[in-house]
Amino acid sequence: MKSYIKNYPRPQLVRKTWKDLNGSWDFLFDDENCGETKKWYAVFPKECRKIQVPFTYETKASGIADTKAHNQVWYERTVKLEEKELEHRKMLLHFEGCDFLTKLWVNGEYVGSHRGAYARFSFDVTRYLNPGDNRITVKAEDSTSIEQPRGKQRWQKENFECWYVQTTGIWKTVWMESVPETYLAGLKITPDVENGCIHLQYQLEAELPDPGLQVAAEISFGNTLIQTSAKAVNRRTVSDTVSVFYPEETPWGVHTWSPEKPELYDLRITVTKDGAPVDEVLSYFGMRDIRILSGNVLLNGKPLYQRLILDQGYWEESHLTPPDEEALIDDIDKIHAMGYNGLRKHMKIEDERFLYWCDVKGMLVWSEMAATYEFSDEAAAEFTREWLEIIKQNYNHPSIITWTPFNESWGIPQVKTCRKQQSFTEGIYYLTKSFDSMRPVILNDGWEHTNSDIITLHDYEEDGDVLLERYAEHLEEIMDSRIYHSGFKSALADGYSYQGKPVIISEFGGIAFTSGREGDWGYGNMVSTEEEFLSRFDKITTAIKKIPYCCGYCYTQVSDVQQEVNGLLDAEHKYKIAPEKLKEINERQEGIRKI
Repeated sequence: MKSYIKNYPRPQLVRKTWKDLNGSWDFLFDDENCGETKKWYAVFPKECRKIQVPFTYETKASGIADTKAHNQVWYERTVKLEEKELEHRKMLLHFEGCDFLTKLWVNGEYVGSHRGAYARFSFDVTRYLNPGDNRITVKAEDSTSIEQPRGKQRWQKENFECWYVQTTGIWKTVWMESVPETYLAGLKITPDVENGCIHLQYQLEAELPDPGLQVAAEISFGNTLIQTSAKAVNRRTVSDTVSVFYPEETPWGVHTWSPEKPELYDLRITVTKDGAPVDEVLSYFGMRDIRILSGNVLLNGKPLYQRLILDQGYWEESHLTPPDEEALIDDIDKIHAMGYNGLRKHMKIEDERFLYWCDVKGMLVWSEMAATYEFSDEAAAEFTREWLEIIKQNYNHPSIITWTPFNESWGIPQVKTCRKQQSFTEGIYYLTKSFDSMRPVILNDGWEHTNSDIITLHDYEEDGDVLLERYAEHLEEIMDSRIYHSGFKSALADGYSYQGKPVIISEFGGIAFTSGREGDWGYGNMVSTEEEFLSRFDKITTAIKKIPYCCGYCYTQVSDVQQEVNGLLDAEHKYKIAPEKLKEINERQEGIRKI
């Protein structure tokens, strides 16, 4: 896209005036939690060590590789700014992700704090800066609390089952952005395929009223200008609707986004004052419609069969942080090469550059929140606040077709019978829908659904014949809990009934292949040869395709993750099996649901 800048961390709202603050920072553990008392933000201790941001101290990529829990950590670095960079400009400091409580000082002055691990957050640091060297000091406080969203991060001293080394502190890009005093702070893009237009909502930072202020949109496709539109700014939130139809003299209509043909439009937004431009940002969007109808998921009005793979986004030497942008692109290409048209990003909000490349390359994405593991007032409040931040942040990406707040009743352990926990899930459902009425919401992926738009089931049965017999003719029995799928869980929570919604087997497989370490595991019996693996993979995948009411599946998983060795790629993200063999099985039409 015209907006693309390599390594730019916010691809849906792009300016050229930015500084990447990744790299070497001074770093300290603060196990006694004395840094604030000793005013490390005023004078950083000389005995500090170096860390490579954005990699956490637990990773080899950070240069430290200490996997023990240290719940208070400090960072500091110097940023040099020219006087002209500060004249009539504001400076914003952005954190793409820092786990969990982040406190910021600039030149020894306290700026503010943020709670949460997975969403972007920002500070206006203009008034704290001076021409020349400026000290940026960060304290990150984490814990082993299971009331904070932690996803697959362990809360015990050692890894166990499918929980891995914790992530502490800065784990995504830190960057600084120069903006004018009047600027576009946010942009919400809603495609309307039926009416051939997009609905734009601009969030402006401006001194109002100002009768000379306007915001204008310019839409293009390739090198062709499609439409322009301008609106007066009379409040900080401004709405506009712009057609995406070509000018009348051309034969084209609307380009739609799909996995087969991921067509995208470029978007230029300009803020003007008395006709003169004061701010310009570049973006892009896809025209696609996702909806539920008669037991099917429809993409642009056509039934969509989803061939997904579960993706935890872990790397051997950098854990949750991708080694670089190329690693993100490589994963998407390999997932495509193995015959999948989408992925379920599991227990993680991925680097937004990943979503950009999913948009560009046509990869469907289920966006799933990191779980808490206890239900309480505090846990519900933390979860809700950060979930809304994430929806707002990633709303514009056409590749995201489903929101998944909960997985396998994690954080809501009594949801099957507890009305209070059921009400919480319903509240999250309606909160999500109030901001995004387009996308389906899977409330509790795997089982014990309340009012999910798609009913998803998890089953790691390793015998394809058993898997097919369990589901093929037993939809009613499964949905009214006469049969517990996987042998131990009900599809719906008590008090909820099946309303004919689409059904997807959203976890299965997990075949452990190639392992020599004690404690490594997968689902079912471990296989030792490629032939044994392919036979089992083929049988269980084909069995799901033959389930007459099922409209998709999600295989576990992309790559090995620490002690879990059930990936189609190994821990270094190299193929275990030739991708064309997996692709043939995934794309084979034998037995697939006819819609």
